[in-house]
Amino acid sequence: MKKRWIPFKKAWRFILLLFLILLTFSYAMFQGGFVSWFLFYSFLPFAIYCVALSFYSLNELEVTRELPKSDYNAGEALKVTVTIKRSKGFPLFYLLIEDQLADVLRYAPQQKKVKALILPGLKKEFSYEYIIDELPRGEHLFTSFTLKTGDPLGLFEKEKSVETSGKVIVYPAYSELLYRPFENQFDQGLTASRERVQRDTTMVIGVRDYQPGDRFSWINWKASAKRNEIMTKEFEQRQSHDVLVVMDCVPDKRFEPVVSFTASLVRAILKKGAQTGLLTISNERTSFPIRGGEQQLRQLFYHLAKIEAKSLRPFEKVLEAEGQFMLQTVSFMLVTAQVTKPLIEKASFLGKRKGGITLFLLKGHKESPSENERSLISIANARGVRVVMVHEGEYQTAFSEVFRS
Repeated sequence: MKKRWIPFKKAWRFILLLFLILLTFSYAMFQGGFVSWFLFYSFLPFAIYCVALSFYSLNELEVTRELPKSDYNAGEALKVTVTIKRSKGFPLFYLLIEDQLADVLRYAPQQKKVKALILPGLKKEFSYEYIIDELPRGEHLFTSFTLKTGDPLGLFEKEKSVETSGKVIVYPAYSELLYRPFENQFDQGLTASRERVQRDTTMVIGVRDYQPGDRFSWINWKASAKRNEIMTKEFEQRQSHDVLVVMDCVPDKRFEPVVSFTASLVRAILKKGAQTGLLTISNERTSFPIRGGEQQLRQLFYHLAKIEAKSLRPFEKVLEAEGQFMLQTVSFMLVTAQVTKPLIEKASFLGKRKGGITLFLLKGHKESPSENERSLISIANARGVRVVMVHEGEYQTAFSEVFRS
């Protein structure tokens, strides 16, 4: 509908411009004198510029956006350089350029000069910069620019949208954690599980008598010949600690700390050499199998960069629906900002299986637990569920109890 009125608007502006020219000319002819003719000749350059601008096309403007890198962590600053090039030196009185950003970036803290007013004059190349001081977590797309220019009288204005794509991934902020598995034995006598014992076949520490189940490749033939009986190599035993992290995606004001702590947790586990998986249910279900290595870390961080708090089910309902998936003999770590009695009951049921279970409860900075939360934590400890309260910005204390023991 708006496009239909564009030709009429242009025609009306030309008529208005012609009327002003005739008006000033008539005034100069009938009034005479220096002042009247000075007004006419002073207005004439503006009129000529208006006519020339009406035939000028913004299609020749080439806009590029330069992003220093594509990967960031939440809270980092992003400096964007915008460069405009053109082939003709037509004098532009002004150029208003705006980068079309998503609302989450447009209203980011201390965001500066997304919209810039430039006075290009006869320049064929010019640029400007704007800064977003604190990038929010997520996958952010840059799509286009809006360019506007006009004449000093405001009669003719031109606007054009230039498609220029770009993308940055902002990973969740994380803290350096010193991870160490919690003890899986509770004072109340409820046992969660012991870590699975494996033999590191790269570290031979001695020989021993053959036992049923030993592999043929483990036989030490030299020792067997000396002792006239089958001897096998004794390897260093190490405990493998597989962890499944389940993150609560229910809408909550502390959801960002939940994501940040989850990122810190999985990173600490993987850096320790253990293996971990992740389960989240937001607007869709996403699960990552238990693995180790840098590739697993990149996949988990990419997922945590885009996750949103859109779960329609309480956390305990998620655990109940994933009962078959959570039959694995691993240690479970639940990350949430809300603790309820049904959640404690479901967690205690999972804790009775062959895997330890720890619930990390995220609280705001210096936020104290309520009386109800204290009561629920006591119930959880009595039922064999370890509840660790973690305050925002103090993630390093999550495993302080383990290192004191």
